[in-house]
Amino acid sequence: QVQLVESGGGLVQPGGSLRLSCKASGDTLDYYAIGWFRQAPGKERDLVSCISSSDGSPYYADSVKGRFTASRDNAKTTVFLQMNSLKPEDAAVYSCAAFPTSGPFCWRPAGEYEYWGQGTQVTVSS
Repeated sequence: QVQLVESGGGLVQPGGSLRLSCKASGDTLDYYAIGWFRQAPGKERDLVSCISSSDGSPYYADSVKGRFTASRDNAKTTVFLQMNSLKPEDAAVYSCAAFPTSGPFCWRPAGEYEYWGQGTQVTVSS
């Protein structure tokens, strides 16, 4: 069973950048799909990016494409979400999540992700 811990959130001005980390323990991420979700107050939890288990390919929601970059380290213990050109509407609690798979698909609803971190707050404000 994998445990996930996020870090890197904080307050940033519009146009700024943050890098979120999601560190795994208890297992490596070799055979897990990883998702980055966010939830703003009063809104649903949305998947903004995920990383495929099979080849590490990242996928993005249209709202963040070209601004966010998801990656994982070579040891496959940590995944990252580099967020650039942040907008006020990006403010939310960001959580990483994982489900075990060896397949290529990661763009799945939150309910299919089995393991979750505690979340980290991202605030975008001047």
